[in-house]
Amino acid sequence: MLETDRLVLRPLRLADVDAFLALHADDRVNRFVGTYTRDQALVRLETVEKQWADRGHGLFSVHLKTTGEFVGRIGPQFWDEFGEVEMAWTLRAEAWGRGYATEAAQACIDWAFEHLTENYLAAYIHPENAASHRVAQRLGFSVLRHGILFDKPVIVYALNRPTTRA
Repeated sequence: MLETDRLVLRPLRLADVDAFLALHADDRVNRFVGTYTRDQALVRLETVEKQWADRGHGLFSVHLKTTGEFVGRIGPQFWDEFGEVEMAWTLRAEAWGRGYATEAAQACIDWAFEHLTENYLAAYIHPENAASHRVAQRLGFSVLRHGILFDKPVIVYALNRPTTRA
């Protein structure tokens, strides 16, 4: 579990299926990340749980510290197709514009660089998702390459592991 000033993050799990479905059912959200049927969501959440068990990391569910309300999902996820770990974020539209994505992602980035051996973290962002591009840039990501994810174009950003000074 991770905590920030305003948020609590814990591993995303099968029990989160209803919140996950509601998140992805919103057209404002799924415009860039897609939607899920209940069966697809269960498979996706099983994959997340398996990644936590096998790799020691995966997506977190994001909750407001004051109310416990689910506001999204965020965290490091490994993609076999690319052989790299993506720092992914998707929040409910009602939570946009409040800095939650940046706050939660920074906590996850700090955690990832402390617990994982990756030299960099990637972020796959649809070219038209201006808000996510701004989040990536605020976090220090820079463009690495262009790619395709789930048959959609993405701009792949990278954030290099911080160097330690002696």
